[in-house]
Amino acid sequence: MKKGMALVGLLLFQLAVKAQFSLAPLPFAYKALEPIIDATTVEVHYHKHHQGYVNNLNAALSESLKTKSLEALLKEAGQYGNAIRNNAGGHYNHTLYWELLTPEKETPIDANLLKAINASFGSLAGLYEKLVREGNARFGAGWVWLVLTADGQLNVGSTPNQDNPLMDVSELKGYPLIGIDVWEHAYYLQYKYKRADYLQAVCTALNWRAINARFQKAITTK
Repeated sequence: MKKGMALVGLLLFQLAVKAQFSLAPLPFAYKALEPIIDATTVEVHYHKHHQGYVNNLNAALSESLKTKSLEALLKEAGQYGNAIRNNAGGHYNHTLYWELLTPEKETPIDANLLKAINASFGSLAGLYEKLVREGNARFGAGWVWLVLTADGQLNVGSTPNQDNPLMDVSELKGYPLIGIDVWEHAYYLQYKYKRADYLQAVCTALNWRAINARFQKAITTK
């Protein structure tokens, strides 16, 4: 019995070692975002939905794809079929989502980024209004984004399912600065059908330190 359990443990360890992608630690406690997002939603979203995308992505990778980065898979998603497209997108999108949420209030916004936001949307409130409007208008499941385009402009748009603006198959193109999940599993336990209320609330929990860092990375690598 003990020998059998030891063998199972060894096999699980070997599978973990071989896995190309893994779930990063959640950067806050399950209940830390309350009352904006309840603890149960965070726990289920992270451990069931996000972990599911990671597991399915690893299972779908051929030997030739195991050497590619997540970003490379996204940029060539149209070549690899829906299993890679959906699960690579799901892993990237959720990893970003967790990084961009914080229980900390009123994190500071980079002055240059704020200037660009004001130029594109009139104000920070204008950006939030556009994110809520575009996210609420996305039919079915998907994501709403703030991206920096190749010509250095800020743009808000949405993508279906687990697509994102890095993908070759996406109509919306650019480097993601903000990504907000508008699948029902992200909000339905708490907000029911009121997706707009969820989006408005999430805008108050955005981690602008992380967004600033993404903006700086984007403008310095252009």
